[in-house]
Amino acid sequence: MSSDAKIDAPIQGGETRPLLFTPSRIGGVEIKNRIVMPSMTTRAADKDGFVTDDTLAYYCERADGGVGLITVEMASPEKAGRHRNFELGIYDDRFVPGLSRLVDALHERNAKVSIQLGHAGGHTRPDVTGGEPPVAPSAIAHVVQEGTTETIIPEAMSHERIEQAIDAFAEAAARAERAGFDVVEVHAAHGYLISQFLCPAENLRHDEYGGSLENRARFGIAIVRRIKARVPGLPVIFRLNGDDFVPGGMTSEEARQVAIWAAESGADAIHVTGGHYRSLPSAAVMIPPMAMPDATFLHFAADIRAHVKVPVIAVGRLGDPELALRAVQDGHADFVALGRPLLADPEWVNRAMHGKAVRMCIACNSCVDGMRSGERLHCLVNPMAGRERLFGTATERANRVPNGLKIAVVGTGPAGLSYAALVAHRNLVTIFEKHDTAGGAFRLAGLAPKFQGVEASPTSLPRYIASLERRCREAGAAFVFGCDIARDIGRLEGFDLIVLATGANYRAGLGLIPALLRAGLARLPGLRSVASNPAIRDWFYHRARVSSARRLQNRFATKTVLVIGDAATPGKSDAAIRSAFDAALQIPTGLRADRAG
Repeated sequence: MSSDAKIDAPIQGGETRPLLFTPSRIGGVEIKNRIVMPSMTTRAADKDGFVTDDTLAYYCERADGGVGLITVEMASPEKAGRHRNFELGIYDDRFVPGLSRLVDALHERNAKVSIQLGHAGGHTRPDVTGGEPPVAPSAIAHVVQEGTTETIIPEAMSHERIEQAIDAFAEAAARAERAGFDVVEVHAAHGYLISQFLCPAENLRHDEYGGSLENRARFGIAIVRRIKARVPGLPVIFRLNGDDFVPGGMTSEEARQVAIWAAESGADAIHVTGGHYRSLPSAAVMIPPMAMPDATFLHFAADIRAHVKVPVIAVGRLGDPELALRAVQDGHADFVALGRPLLADPEWVNRAMHGKAVRMCIACNSCVDGMRSGERLHCLVNPMAGRERLFGTATERANRVPNGLKIAVVGTGPAGLSYAALVAHRNLVTIFEKHDTAGGAFRLAGLAPKFQGVEASPTSLPRYIASLERRCREAGAAFVFGCDIARDIGRLEGFDLIVLATGANYRAGLGLIPALLRAGLARLPGLRSVASNPAIRDWFYHRARVSSARRLQNRFATKTVLVIGDAATPGKSDAAIRSAFDAALQIPTGLRADRAG
């Protein structure tokens, strides 16, 4: 948070805070700050859709971090609308006790709680819906990725089937109220059922639910009205695309009008996102990756806010605290939703509120891409995400960290900085780096054509490194730059523990690769396709490199030495960062909790 951030909202006791961190309301519910955790499917429910201890641990971690309104992941009002395996259930009364347990745990942590009611429509498969046939406004093909990828043609909905779905949303909202939820969110975005009705490219109907915008919006607006009639005291958030980014899809002008109708029909807030499974250049638009600009959809939210009389929630690459502050302070939105940033740093709210560095999301989309492939939701820069029970509570983690040691960390890549940031508050930590800046070879990854599965960005990764460096300094770590430990080994005398995070070097004859990346040659048309090839990328990260720590490690026969990251096993960044977390928090090697229940 910059020192010149506008501070203009008085709170009790005369203290002032940025508007982002002051209370506000959605309907009759007061929320302690303007930060919303949006829905992200975790796959932490059991196979039938019931809340598990992993579900509780994941959401409680974010509530402890200070989030004002936590939106529990998408849950379908009908079994036919389930879009993922291990998806949370709300389509039957039998789910209410488990949901109540979840709500109670989050209320104990002073968070308000919402649940997203979302129906997959045609974007699902019978193997996910338990044999129920997928339904949609029109019987057109949907390419569905759920572990594997298949093309599905859903059944076009009759008037009776539409009425059944509308009533199912209202019944699900009533269950949410019985479970204790403070708010419900109607998911009308991203190419799911309501969005399919809104999108002209997917809605080919010629009756009162197709054709004109008023007809295409009729289904979603009817759901809002039915919920408000069924549970009048329960606030409703209506989430829609500011733009589908689909040829022949819903435009921003149409989205503005739908938002106005939703607010007039009883929606207590409008949540503005963007993108669709049919978006161009790809469906990644829905969760904007690192090559897309910060605050991707904020202009859509600002436009809608100028035309509705209810609060507006903005989302999409707003994880930089200064950006989030300005979004609310400058009147572009009333609330800011942070999805991936709260995976990267569950303490985002508490840390940003006190001006401390947050662990920045790099928008690599490892979280959502892995989830769509069938994995538990996880985060490249925060390996505790989705494994909260393995790492324990904040108090339990504190007791696992080494204590009272003089520790030397050699190397300032993501592994070294992650380790130091986790242990520096309880130990005397000095970090050595042979170059003049932190980041090591990790900075080169942003110069390649791709990082993970998305187009790489030369700014996202350095910003993350800067946030980690600041976090280390705040925890008390000291930095020594321009010091090559291999040539000045005496600098490590007197340390109780030496952590080698020196990364990996390219094998003999491949030393030109970093120079090629720095020169931008890997992004030229001819080399770009070669460098983007999965086999080449695998070779680039693994077989082309060797540990830089082996010779150095042999020089510490009488020292306690820990080797982490690429210095231990050359590979990709997620494995390197995970090794740092596991080492700092003393998690046994190889122990995982991907399907712990």
